[in-house]
Amino acid sequence: MEIILNVRLIKLAVDLNRGTLVKRLERKTTKEMLWPYILRLLQERPMYAYELRREVNKRFGWKPPMVTSYTVLYRLQREGYLTMEWKEQRGKPARKYYKITDKGQKLLKEAEEYFTDLCKRLFKKRASF
Repeated sequence: MEIILNVRLIKLAVDLNRGTLVKRLERKTTKEMLWPYILRLLQERPMYAYELRREVNKRFGWKPPMVTSYTVLYRLQREGYLTMEWKEQRGKPARKYYKITDKGQKLLKEAEEYFTDLCKRLFKKRASF
C-alpha cells in the first residue's frame, strides 16, 4: 500500500512540475533570449524600440520587458549587430531607429541553423528495433 501511495505521489509531483518546466522553457526561449526576435524583425525594416516590443508581442505572442529590450538593443549595437539612427518626426521628438547590419544578418543565420539542427536532433523519430 505504501509503495503504491509513493508512486502516486511521484506521478502527481511530475504532473505538477511538467507545467512549471514548460513555463521555464518558454521564459528561457523568450524573455531571456530576446536578441533573435529583435534581429528577425529588423530584417524586414528599421524600427524603434517601442515598435520592436509591440511587434514581438504581435508576431511572437509575448511582451518583452522594457528594460530588457533597451539592454539588448544597446548590446547588439555595441557589438556591431545593428546600427542606430535618429530620425526626426514632425511635431514630435526624434526617435532612435535600429537597423540590422551584415554582422547581425550572419549572427541570425547562425542562430537559425543552430535551432533547426537542435529541433531535428531533439525531435527526430528514432528507428525502433
